[in-house]
Amino acid sequence: MSLKSSTLKEANTYEVEVSVDGATFMAAVDKVYKKQVKKINVPGFRKGKAPRMIIERMYGAEIFYDDAMQDCYPDALDAAAKEADLKVISVTALEATEVGKDGFTFKATVVVEPEIDVKDYKGIEVEAMSTEVTDDMIDHEIEHVRERNSRMVTVDDRPAENGDTVVIDFEGFCDGVAFEGGKAENYNLELGSGNFIPGFEDQLVGHNTDEEFTIDVKFPEEYQNDDLKGKDAQFKIKLHEIKKKELPEVDDDFVKDVSEKDTVAEYREELKEQIAHRLEHEAEHDLDHKLTDAVIEKVEGDIPQQMFDNEAQNMMREMDMRFRQQGMDMNTYLKYTGMEADAVLEMYKPEAEKRVKMRLALEKIAKLEDIKPSEEEIEAEYKKMSESYQMDVEKIKEIIPVESVTEDLSVELAMKLVKDNAVVK
Repeated sequence: MSLKSSTLKEANTYEVEVSVDGATFMAAVDKVYKKQVKKINVPGFRKGKAPRMIIERMYGAEIFYDDAMQDCYPDALDAAAKEADLKVISVTALEATEVGKDGFTFKATVVVEPEIDVKDYKGIEVEAMSTEVTDDMIDHEIEHVRERNSRMVTVDDRPAENGDTVVIDFEGFCDGVAFEGGKAENYNLELGSGNFIPGFEDQLVGHNTDEEFTIDVKFPEEYQNDDLKGKDAQFKIKLHEIKKKELPEVDDDFVKDVSEKDTVAEYREELKEQIAHRLEHEAEHDLDHKLTDAVIEKVEGDIPQQMFDNEAQNMMREMDMRFRQQGMDMNTYLKYTGMEADAVLEMYKPEAEKRVKMRLALEKIAKLEDIKPSEEEIEAEYKKMSESYQMDVEKIKEIIPVESVTEDLSVELAMKLVKDNAVVK
């Protein structure tokens, strides 16, 4: 297999002419024959036992050529692309120009990875997120813990208020007729939650336990039930119980219940450390995000749309894999959400564009700075993958070529260079 020519047709698009030698082509023809002979009937021979020469004499020497060429195309095009130093993104046209027992020649139109430029990637100025832990943050965290440890207590000395949970029976009527789905007994409803149609919860406020009363409401025009849209309705209510949320007092006993500490002061100090750790992590992520956006803004070049589309497809496949790990798949997700696959793909496109631009930028920076991982770093990466996939290191090396690992690590080191040289305010 060899490259005959490589011609730039337009931005990021080349026409390559490739020849496949006779030995390689005939080996592919023989492979196709062995695969297809089982389905071919030839008089005088048992099914699947006819010699290749007899089949070719009956149907023509070219009977296996098309399938054999299909088998040869990927490796031949890959070898030609490497020889021409082209990173192929997609193949838009493929045509055999000559074919025979001595081999075949084909032309392919390919879209390739663009040559982009990145300037001023050192000294990028970014504003760091504050990691200062305030008393308000600690108080807010304690309130969350109080909420999680709250309990509901019955109120019998006052009417219902917003924030209370009431236990009610209700039945709805339109024009004096009860409607389907408008009745329930011993229903727990938090007042002010907005779970019911406008006006319903507000009219329960001020009523007492064991009180029976009627409220008037109007269904919204956009209500999901067409029969009730925009209609006036009455609900008969029986209020059985009023409950309120009771939060525990923040004292040493509370601290002992919710933590390993003994005093409020110790607990606040522990929370301060936890919040500080979380803020440091968030600040690091925020810095990476800001630097990514800044580097992307510095990318100059004509990037083929196919790269963005391919990345969006990759993101969908990643999502499908995550679903499958959870016992679901993409089709089930689409069914539950009522979304179309094209809509999900469209949703991924902005992030896909950022990923592609950032990857190209970091590859360019690695090239400009001659960044290459050491053998020790490559081996460490293989070991990390081995532990992650629970596979032998040598098996991982068979699956993932060293060129791929080297490229990924170069990109990571390029990002480290950008980060180390950033001016963080």
